[in-house]
Amino acid sequence: MAYEIVEESITLPSDDGSMAAHLVRPQAPGDHPGVVVAFEIFGLTAHVRDVAGRIARLGHTVLVPDFYHRAGTGIDFTDDPDGRRKGLELSGRLTREEALADIGAAVEHLRAGGAPSIGMVGFSFGGHLAYLGATRFALAATAVFYPGWLGSRDIGLGRPEPTLGLTGGIAERGGRLALFVGDEDHAVPAADRAAIAARLAEAGVRHEITVYPGVPHGFFCDVRDTYRKEAADDAWLRVRELFAAELPQGS
Repeated sequence: MAYEIVEESITLPSDDGSMAAHLVRPQAPGDHPGVVVAFEIFGLTAHVRDVAGRIARLGHTVLVPDFYHRAGTGIDFTDDPDGRRKGLELSGRLTREEALADIGAAVEHLRAGGAPSIGMVGFSFGGHLAYLGATRFALAATAVFYPGWLGSRDIGLGRPEPTLGLTGGIAERGGRLALFVGDEDHAVPAADRAAIAARLAEAGVRHEITVYPGVPHGFFCDVRDTYRKEAADDAWLRVRELFAAELPQGS
């Protein structure tokens, strides 16, 4: 069934005072499973809000933290050279502890609201955030789309050690992780995909990795020319199956 949804802007406590967040929930009463959504480098865009709505219609309470709140509110960059430059600058500055504080605030809000289980989904930079979140919090299911920089120290999230080195934390918390990437992804090349797969296997994480032939980075975003409908539809079906298995209604 598809749930009717309600959308609202809320404020969560933060290490710098407060953090804005976009909340989408089923209109129907009940303790719905929660999902945290992490955006790409472009910020809290209309596309990200649309994705949150799609997940909420499955019967989940969805929260999108504004990870850029330390630099301003409502940041929404366009996918052009200037927007990418600004997005890379802001995403690169976010530290690991700041990100974990933001994810933790979102998880705590969902728990306080009665969510019986919590998952996370993220895209690109947000995929990195989702992977990081799964290493620290009890996320029952994590959907990671084309995560950049997992094995490097090039951005704040990857320091002091690359996030990939924290993979054991996912296994310790018993979460399940599904990763989606195209084989022509410039941000997650074959060597990086192999390293991620090896680390997940070594750590004993319950996981699946789906690699789409001939598909570039950003294939899930249906408002950009990198969109690939067949891959996006397949990934969405797999996310739905993941959440249905690990974040069931009434659990």
